[in-house]
Amino acid sequence: MSKSRLIIIRGLPGSGKSTFAKSYFNGHIHLEADMYFVQPDGSYYWVAEQLGKAHSWCFETTKIMLNNGQDVVVSNTFTTLKELEPYINFAKSNDIPYGVFRMSTQYESIHGVPVEAIERMKLRFQDFNEEIYHRDGIAWQK
Repeated sequence: MSKSRLIIIRGLPGSGKSTFAKSYFNGHIHLEADMYFVQPDGSYYWVAEQLGKAHSWCFETTKIMLNNGQDVVVSNTFTTLKELEPYINFAKSNDIPYGVFRMSTQYESIHGVPVEAIERMKLRFQDFNEEIYHRDGIAWQK
């Protein structure tokens, strides 16, 4: 049986994370915390107080899928190394190959995240030395 793989895509809101995940990793289970806020009728209803639950759901679902042998791509902001750490540690402790992509193109946020909030995220964004940068269809490593 082949080993599952984990792809992590990080970047600011509107950087193309979901589009990149769907375009390049279509054989993977695609997860993101935002999926927690999608209602049964397909509408999106974000509740700030439930953000922690959304991220827990995303991580727990990722672990279940990887343990079941599925390839998983997770696209969240992951602005800090602390947010990345549980995913990386889980992959390493279970000998699961992983890759981290950082999106650096900026489009309009489809969820209407205020510019001020994006600027605050930008200020706290931390580099991860293993990540591959992606912008406008071009990938590179620092």
